[in-house]
Amino acid sequence: MLWLVVAVLAVRQMAVVLRQPPGERLTDLETWIGENGVLHVKGSLYDSDRFTGTPFAGLVLKPLTRTAEQSLGVAWTFGSLLLVAALGIVAARALPGPVARRTSLLAAPVAISLLMLSLPVRNAFHLGQTSILPVLLVLLACFAVRGERASGLLIGIAAALQPTVLLFAVLFWLTGRRRAAVTGGTAFAACTALAWAAMPSDSWTYWVHHVAGAGLGDNPDSLANQSLHGALLRFGLAGPFEIVLFAVLAVAVCYLGLRRAVRYARDGQLLLAVAVTGCVAIAVSPTAWQHQLLWVLLGLVGRVGKRASDRLVWPAVVVLVITLPGQMLLPNMAAVFPLRDNVLLIAALGAACAAPFLPRTSPYWQRPIPTDYAAPVPARWSRVPLLPFWRRVLGRPNLLLELLLIRVVYSAYAQVRLAATAGRGTAEHHGRQIHSLEQWLHIDIEHWFNHAVVEVGWLKDFFSYYYTTFHFIVPLAILGVLYVRRPVDYRWVRSSIGFATLLALVGFWLYPLAPPRLMPGLGFIDTVHGVQDFAKPDYGALTEMTNQYAAMPSLHFGWSLWCGVVVVMLAPKPWMKALGLLHPLFTVSAIIATANHWVLDAVGGAAVVALGFGLTHVLSGPRRLRSPAVPTTPKPHDDLAVSVPVPRPTGDAVGSKQHQGL
Repeated sequence: MLWLVVAVLAVRQMAVVLRQPPGERLTDLETWIGENGVLHVKGSLYDSDRFTGTPFAGLVLKPLTRTAEQSLGVAWTFGSLLLVAALGIVAARALPGPVARRTSLLAAPVAISLLMLSLPVRNAFHLGQTSILPVLLVLLACFAVRGERASGLLIGIAAALQPTVLLFAVLFWLTGRRRAAVTGGTAFAACTALAWAAMPSDSWTYWVHHVAGAGLGDNPDSLANQSLHGALLRFGLAGPFEIVLFAVLAVAVCYLGLRRAVRYARDGQLLLAVAVTGCVAIAVSPTAWQHQLLWVLLGLVGRVGKRASDRLVWPAVVVLVITLPGQMLLPNMAAVFPLRDNVLLIAALGAACAAPFLPRTSPYWQRPIPTDYAAPVPARWSRVPLLPFWRRVLGRPNLLLELLLIRVVYSAYAQVRLAATAGRGTAEHHGRQIHSLEQWLHIDIEHWFNHAVVEVGWLKDFFSYYYTTFHFIVPLAILGVLYVRRPVDYRWVRSSIGFATLLALVGFWLYPLAPPRLMPGLGFIDTVHGVQDFAKPDYGALTEMTNQYAAMPSLHFGWSLWCGVVVVMLAPKPWMKALGLLHPLFTVSAIIATANHWVLDAVGGAAVVALGFGLTHVLSGPRRLRSPAVPTTPKPHDDLAVSVPVPRPTGDAVGSKQHQGL
């Protein structure tokens, strides 16, 4: 099945590239070796900013010009796919041992799939870049070829294509492979000298005038440059001070990163050492474009965390950072722009200098501290759950991973919600259906309530403010309190709202519905967005921000009902429960008063929330946990694991203060 996924991703990648018009396909490669590319120009390669490679790269690519003109897309794209497959296979075979049989079987297809999905590979495919090749040459030099000279030769060729790769010759020297290091330096010098002899003017322009290509390509302060130099420029630094600061930081990163890489190489984690060195090369390079950042993905092999529950945090962070744009990982807030704009650089610096990767000699390398699970609930038709395979975790989830996942899920929800539209005509037709059904049921109170509220100024302002403000604040506040005070209940209620939201997306997709305020001729007053121009198909610029027809079911009411149910279930005092019930009451009043939803939309919101709680119950059992006889929980003591009997609390005691240490 995994290899089938690999095949589907490969076909999709080729289709994405080849479906582009020829002028927009493999844009960087086209500008280099196409019919009008810079390699056909009689003058310098660097007369324009289109060619950013080394003179040696230009020398190597020049013989490909005729082939590229005849079949630019198919051959290059298929060859790039083969390079990615080879890279994934070599990386999978280089995993530090001992490797379980299941891991050895799954590693190659998983590695190739992650490479296909990563931003650097997707970027390289689109642009026609050669940045996959230096990474593959380094891995072949470290894990595939035999002999010091062959390894050094591959490193030298890779460095001639991408100069910062020469750091791997330093790694070889520091780990005792000095013949390979010398050969790598010699090969790099020979390739560079060959290019210098063939193209002296271009070599002078690249190495001297542009300081190893630092001034070529896009502006160095653009978001595409994920090096320390680019980050400093984005922070507003410039001139000699920025250059000196960059040099100092580069030296510090090289010292810390290469020292860690040597330690991991001697520990038997050579693939991790290669990843750390590559991340150092990203940080200290004058320009590190997105297609050159594959080294970050290789950092996935490092093991971080003594607890089994924390073991997946680092891989999840790396995968999210390397596969999703920063806009999906972090909100559109000015305070987080420095973090969002440099997220790939931060990940590279973390892998190079900060992530506490475990050595293989650690007692937690193979046996981390086990996760504490609740006793499974037996399946019975009368009580449900029918599928008790989702084990309930008793510990608090990792906050960083939780925030990232919540943000990514919300971004995906927003994208799907925006795409789930069938047009104005269909949405208005469904609106007339809902209105007719409500008239038949005698619950069509929207028009009366909307106009009654509009006549009372303070009430209109209150409901408009409530509609736009509390939709996100209250659910996030409840999740935050439960995360701190009741971690077991937090996992349960978080799953329920997640299922409810996914089910709502299905409703948005299958049944686009115009809300009352967007139904022409019915006389509703939009108290939140103002008067809409029904003469325009898109009602102005409003529909560019969100899908105005994602009304059934109403997640405004659904999330508020979820908040009310959770507060009633978990609040310790009656006045808190009563206060929790006010939120869904105010919300349903607000969505009707502002003409943003029909009454039946609220019914749909209640239905998806009920299904969300039901699915959580089916998969993980009831909220109240049952107590087994006398379970044992292993606890580490120095290098030994001692089994200590621990009584399991029942009911709400799991989330009490006495049990917060879980």
